[in-house]
Amino acid sequence: MSHSESKTDRQGRYVQSLERAFDILEVMAKEGRPISISYLSEKVNLKVSTVHRLLATMVSRGFVRQNEEDNKYRLGLKLWEIGNAVLPPDVRFTAKPYLEELVSRCEETVNLAVLDGHEVVYIDQVEPERRIVVKMFAQAGSRGPAYATASGKVLLAYLPEEKQEEVINKVVFEKFTTDTITNAEDLKQELNRIRSEGYALDWGELEEHIRCAAVPVFNHEKKAVAAISVSGVAARMSNAYVHNHLLPDIKDVGQKISQQLGYVEG
Repeated sequence: MSHSESKTDRQGRYVQSLERAFDILEVMAKEGRPISISYLSEKVNLKVSTVHRLLATMVSRGFVRQNEEDNKYRLGLKLWEIGNAVLPPDVRFTAKPYLEELVSRCEETVNLAVLDGHEVVYIDQVEPERRIVVKMFAQAGSRGPAYATASGKVLLAYLPEEKQEEVINKVVFEKFTTDTITNAEDLKQELNRIRSEGYALDWGELEEHIRCAAVPVFNHEKKAVAAISVSGVAARMSNAYVHNHLLPDIKDVGQKISQQLGYVEG
């Protein structure tokens, strides 16, 4: 919802019950965990009885599920089905075997992400079997600030100039760590470097001890429709390892996926 426009301003043009249902879904998506109806009621500023009625409808349609053990609510698979329908055609299906190939090469967590406005959305993730994996922000189904993630930055970098400017103007910069980019000029400078060199790095910009490297995935129209990235703890992701070993592997796999989507260099 636009910060310059209140719900009261919009009531004449929008269906209130839908507005409320979308508020509930957005809160649940942001929380990323099962939550109680009382907590949800507080977050959306509605009576428990109102939230309960809306949730009952969404549960009946598969958009929300209720846990039997604690009665808390979580998002349902229907949303995942709808989300997949708006993804670039075949990206997730096409990329899957290559994500698994990359995991076998580097034994770190591999992510596939797309851009949604000024946020990055992780649509798939493959974790190594034999290595202890540290749980991090990037997980399938989660979203985050594009300016503070390798996947997000690489996708911003390959936007058409006018679209890139439009997206950056909507960013509300937040400082997550000492290395987070916190202004538009620094971000634009970094995006220019990324476009020139073909890859993006997150050197602890969102989570202090997590590092990540990402490259774009192109389709037949030469548009960057997704990003493939590898993330891991800083102790394993040294500068030398990332540049000498990891990036060549990520670029190779990114190129293979792009070719499968019809991309031809030149």
